[in-house]
Amino acid sequence: MVSHGLHTPKIVLVTGGAGFIGCNLVRQLLAHDPHLEVINVDALTYAGSRENLRDIETQYTNRHRFIHADICDVAAMGDLFGREPIDTVIHLAAESHVDRSISGPEAFLRTNVMGTYVLLQAARTAWKDRANTRFHHVSTDEVYGSLGVAGLFTETTPYDPSSPYSASKAASDHLVRAWHRTYGLNVTISNCSNNYGPFQFPEKLLPLMITNALEGKPLPVYGDGKNVRDWLFVQDHCAAIETIVRRGVSGRTYNVGGHNEWTNLNIVHLLCDTLQEMRPRNSGHYRDLITLVKDRPGHDRRYAIDAGRIAAELGWKPEHTFQTGLAKTIRWYLANDAWVRAIRSERYQGQRLGLV
Repeated sequence: MVSHGLHTPKIVLVTGGAGFIGCNLVRQLLAHDPHLEVINVDALTYAGSRENLRDIETQYTNRHRFIHADICDVAAMGDLFGREPIDTVIHLAAESHVDRSISGPEAFLRTNVMGTYVLLQAARTAWKDRANTRFHHVSTDEVYGSLGVAGLFTETTPYDPSSPYSASKAASDHLVRAWHRTYGLNVTISNCSNNYGPFQFPEKLLPLMITNALEGKPLPVYGDGKNVRDWLFVQDHCAAIETIVRRGVSGRTYNVGGHNEWTNLNIVHLLCDTLQEMRPRNSGHYRDLITLVKDRPGHDRRYAIDAGRIAAELGWKPEHTFQTGLAKTIRWYLANDAWVRAIRSERYQGQRLGLV
């Protein structure tokens, strides 16, 4: 058993807190600790929105502050750390869509690599020799590349990124480790599998399929549909992040997975069947809309996470199966049609991304 690196956060900087995982994490932190304050920094790019924070800003007026800023802005981040007694950083801000990274990789290098560097330097400068600090970096299982039909990613799996997105996240992971080893910064890293749940921007597989199905549009599945992913409900992921921040060992990496391996085609089948039960299609079945399309360039065949370390050392395990998490997710999208329609009309119409 590894000894825990106990840390009690008081003033937490969450980067990317107006995005999908970020807004769910802010809710988790504020709900679970009545003494905690959250400073929420987001550049409000296409995937982040104040609308995602409306209930938070109403409910937690005294403990949540939103700052519209770019993590790549050296002066803004330095000023923020200089004036606020931040003791914890949870770094989620990132460009995260593989298809977009294929079409426009520069934004991924800027935000994911340089943005992480700017934050590390700002934290290092402000914290100096303070012991009661923690910089937690949220990363992805995609840094490990592609698995064959067997095996699992562990924390010691060599990095082998395939896309500009995963390469940029791999670089940021290495920066965080280097700032720990070279400068003694208290850091932890988590590499998680595919997240899904409320507030996910509808360019990603599950919300895209839900919104397309409800509009009677084709459900595009890449290649033969047999690419395998491990799926993690976002609220389980947020619980894991909080556990690592409070009890993880400084310098340590934790893989976070949902123990939910599914092929993309089987996922879409389950989604169509669940949606058919909740909101039956007027004629036919939602499965009738499934369309196999040209595969993504460099599409990794299989990801699967071994989450044994976080279970054994920190006692975290996911509470949701894929079926229960998917049902919650579909119900949320059905109940928040206005949120979806605003995005579809203003920021993303469901078009294919990442073709070269």
